[in-house]
Amino acid sequence: MANSEINGNGGLALLTVTEAANKLDAGEITSEALVRDCLARIKIREPEIGAWAYIDPDYAMEQARARDAEPRRSALHGVPIGIKDIIDTMDMPTGHGSSIYTGDRPGRDSACVAAFRAAGMVVLGKTVTTEFASPYPVGTRNPHDIERTPGVSSSGSGAAVADFHVPCANGTQTGGSVIGPAAYCGVYGYKASLDGLDRSGIRHCKPFIDTLGLFSRSIDDLMLLRAVSVGQPEGYSQRADAPRIGVCRTQYWDRAEPCMQVAIERAATLLTETGAPVEDVALPNEVTEAEPHFEVLTTWEAAKVLEREARDHLDTFNPWNRERMEFAQTLTEDRYVEAKQGLAAARASLVTLFDKVDVLLTPPRIGEAPIGIEGVRPSPFNAVWTQMYTPCVTLPLFKGPNGMPLGIQIVGVEHADDTTLANAAWIDRSLRAALGTVPARV
Repeated sequence: MANSEINGNGGLALLTVTEAANKLDAGEITSEALVRDCLARIKIREPEIGAWAYIDPDYAMEQARARDAEPRRSALHGVPIGIKDIIDTMDMPTGHGSSIYTGDRPGRDSACVAAFRAAGMVVLGKTVTTEFASPYPVGTRNPHDIERTPGVSSSGSGAAVADFHVPCANGTQTGGSVIGPAAYCGVYGYKASLDGLDRSGIRHCKPFIDTLGLFSRSIDDLMLLRAVSVGQPEGYSQRADAPRIGVCRTQYWDRAEPCMQVAIERAATLLTETGAPVEDVALPNEVTEAEPHFEVLTTWEAAKVLEREARDHLDTFNPWNRERMEFAQTLTEDRYVEAKQGLAAARASLVTLFDKVDVLLTPPRIGEAPIGIEGVRPSPFNAVWTQMYTPCVTLPLFKGPNGMPLGIQIVGVEHADDTTLANAAWIDRSLRAALGTVPARV
């Protein structure tokens, strides 16, 4: 994660979710003090990073003082969180990264935000998103090197957590917009199964592909955030024994940079040495051949949920979104249905693979975050899993030859989100112990 010594002292803003929650519960700190340090960090760093679409420091402090004055509602009571700016908040504007919605106040919370509020969390502000969560960058910078991309479209969330503006944030993923920014920015990221986190109330949500996710600075944070999000006040379980691990290079392995290939192979070797059962696995043909179906499904659904905006404001769309709307005009409903059926068949084909292993070990990105904050970047190691509805976790355990973060990705069985996080936590603990120094250079 970003170097706090280089970037300046962050005080309580350097705490992870779990650390902050424990200190708040013990009465060692207040939410007011925690939020104040986060805001101080943002004031210093935001002009360089550009992670926030909306923030009202006075209102953030008002929320924090209110949380301090009431009984604790959950383990996360008083902990601040950033919300991706395509997700509605009743007391803040939701801009969707579009000039069409500048200053728009929906007056309601999406379900995921309502869950955070019910848990007593402080909604610190809205993090930058690209236009309607497209893969077309808007200028947020990677905290490790501001000349490099932080990923899209949850770039603001990934960068804000990595640069210690806020201990956690949420995001959404259509192709690679949670796991990608988490991997590029060197934080922990979790993409849920399709309905593993409640997507209700998210405008422009493409129903058969868009997925919610979370960013934090530890695997325990992700597990705690998920437990609270889905109403498990008793918390979460840890795994004691080793999961069965399948090394899945996918059909895109030759596109991975050498440093990423080395990171995956080293992780696999170290896990084998811990006694974990590790074997190479290959994806079924139905999965490797599913990409054209994904393009059809996402384009068709985007055209449907953005029908009014495209009709009345197409001239404001970025080039990528305009191209999608044009492509949608060439599609038929029969082709859309065919795409849904093809992706469903691909998901069904994974059942046999997961009979042999509990999780897959695979790259989260091609390699280190590339130089440049413009241009659409491919996400071959992400989109496939979004299509398959599998829960995914990225662990920021390595760094590449340029000193930039390199993560590994753990992929689990659809609907088995809690189990996948527990398996990822076991892998994270084991690799940290084996590596000694984290992130380890490859």
